[in-house]
Amino acid sequence: MIKFQNVAKSFRRARVLDGIDLEIGPGERVALIGSNGAGKTTLIRCLLGEYNHDGLVTIDGRSPRTDRSFVLGMIGFVPQLPPPLKMPVGQLIHFAASLCGSDPQRIVDLAKRLGLDIDGVLARPFVKLSGGMKQKILISIALGRDTKVLIMDEPTANLDPQARAVFLSLLSERAGSVAMLISSHRLNEVSSLVDRVIEMDMGKITLDKKVEH
Repeated sequence: MIKFQNVAKSFRRARVLDGIDLEIGPGERVALIGSNGAGKTTLIRCLLGEYNHDGLVTIDGRSPRTDRSFVLGMIGFVPQLPPPLKMPVGQLIHFAASLCGSDPQRIVDLAKRLGLDIDGVLARPFVKLSGGMKQKILISIALGRDTKVLIMDEPTANLDPQARAVFLSLLSERAGSVAMLISSHRLNEVSSLVDRVIEMDMGKITLDKKVEH
């Protein structure tokens, strides 16, 4: 489902990704771990087609750079930092659902399960919400769309303990139906959800093991 072939990325003279070879199959659940600066977020941004890079990146055989609209329609994404979107929350939900033909009510229902008073914020600009509210909406959009891939960069950031528990339960419900790539510093939280752990350091993959190993 996801394939990296000899992927390299540099910013000025700094090598951030250094010859990444990686495959993630349909239904696999992968934890991506590593210290700050290891290259995790850059790897994810290459997967989303946001960066030019050396080597080849594909999702279901399609390039995130050249087939951007098609590939993004297959992906549910939770970013590390919420985007500064000024559109009202209700408009954002309908727009996100329309990209892949999903029912916006599914997103609304998930937001409620995460403990968000979604009806009270539908008319408010997304950018004006608190960090926790933004995170719950982004998670609801990612999980509420009909996608083949879930990509999550520190998804539990800004979540209260109750919402974090609900989020992990929601991920369990999707296990097996989508390929998951979860970048997290809290490996203990996601270890029960994933079947594979990949560790990065200095732009390279230094560990790639099944959880039972």
